[in-house]
Amino acid sequence: MVAPINEIVKKNVGFKWGEKQEDAFVAFKHKLTNAHILAIPNFAKSFEIECDASNVGIGAVLLQDGHPIAYFSENLSGVALNYSTYDKELYVLVRALKTWQHYFLPK
Repeated sequence: MVAPINEIVKKNVGFKWGEKQEDAFVAFKHKLTNAHILAIPNFAKSFEIECDASNVGIGAVLLQDGHPIAYFSENLSGVALNYSTYDKELYVLVRALKTWQHYFLPK
């Protein structure tokens, strides 16, 4: 999304603010200033967890009816950096379940 802006600040590239950079800036500014509003959980309904892992971090979103209830992210460090992709995906799920256990235990 911000690649056009990153391109003009690279070494040996002239600074030229064009239409692509302006569009990228407007889109980025919109994303930063219009965050999702967290919903209040309804314990009579079921919850969903969406997880993702990268080489340096993990993240998860707790959802209900497609609306975010809570967010979780963590930078990986130590041995976790060497985990395989599958292990990182499982790790983020375990961390999310542990973080949000107070939502699941009443059920």
